[in-house]
Amino acid sequence: MTSQTASPGDSLAIPGAPEDDAQPRGSALEVLLVATKLGLTSFGGPVAHLGYFRDEYVERRKWLSEEAYAEVVALSQALPGPASSQGGMSIGIIRAGILGGIMAWLGFTLPSALLLIGFAFGVKEIGNVAESAWIHGLKLSAVAIVAFAVWGMARNLASDRQRATIAVAAAVVALGWQTGLGQIAIIVVAGLVGWRIFSKVATPPAAHLRVQLGRKVATASWVAFFALLFGLPVAAAVADTQGVDLFDEFFRAGSLVFGGGHVVLPLLERGVVAPGWVTQDEFLAGYGAAQAVPGPLFTLSAYLGAVSGPEPNGVAGASIALVAIFLPSFLLIIGGLPLWSLLMRSPAFQASLRGINAAVVGLLLAALYDPVWVSAVHAA
Repeated sequence: MTSQTASPGDSLAIPGAPEDDAQPRGSALEVLLVATKLGLTSFGGPVAHLGYFRDEYVERRKWLSEEAYAEVVALSQALPGPASSQGGMSIGIIRAGILGGIMAWLGFTLPSALLLIGFAFGVKEIGNVAESAWIHGLKLSAVAIVAFAVWGMARNLASDRQRATIAVAAAVVALGWQTGLGQIAIIVVAGLVGWRIFSKVATPPAAHLRVQLGRKVATASWVAFFALLFGLPVAAAVADTQGVDLFDEFFRAGSLVFGGGHVVLPLLERGVVAPGWVTQDEFLAGYGAAQAVPGPLFTLSAYLGAVSGPEPNGVAGASIALVAIFLPSFLLIIGGLPLWSLLMRSPAFQASLRGINAAVVGLLLAALYDPVWVSAVHAA
């Protein structure tokens, strides 16, 4: 199924290829199949996932250029939520419209979500599988994947001395400040540095990779996001039902955490352990299982929804929690892609983006060491 089209006056573009040479549109089914493959094989955390994405979408399938991919990564890092999942959603939308974005999310998310739901039903019998030998082998393969991604992106996005310096500095800071706030600070500072030192550098004309999203759709996504963010707590207080409380808790977790991955853990723990929905032991067991499966760590939400004490739990609770924690990302990506394309027409923003892209290389370099190398290469 191909993506929907927008009227000429209502569609917007994101850089990647000249409009006359636009990438051929793909089908939502195609996106689903490729994303499912990634969902079954992508170990190593959110930044490692970006390495897998680059290998599949840029190197092997050439769905978008290196520069367009870097812009997708930068947008994903700039928005709250799971960065790797948002990158996949963006690529799905670019390739096959909004339905393509949904299929990209389903394919990348469902394998680990289903495994964690299954684990939730047998958590007491299975125990912690994070240290299994076969999991260790898969983590070792992630080292090579991320190393290749760092090298490839560095050649394209940090090839001169100035940008290489930004990349190295970003890696050092990222290793010393391993929080979502740290990642955002690195991106912001790198953008300011890029604006300062690259503003006089001639920038190639922005190319255009068509994103079939209308302005009304993008605006509606922003309105829906803020309406849910501020309206759900009110609805939860008025309705006083566990289903609404569960949706509210996980929607806020997906809305307020930058960087994704392990950054969301304290917020999730506070949201489900403190009110007594999940015990501390259950939470830790789920975290261990989430470390052992491929895909985004945000799928821990499915496990937590399934094991939560009050009903709805089980499959119903897992579904509510899973949809709620990823819905903010989907709304923000739909609203953010058109805005990003407009920003890309600004020479000042393009100068800033040169610094941001170099910082993304630094973040990948830092992730290559911790957690990818640290978790995979250790004494027997």
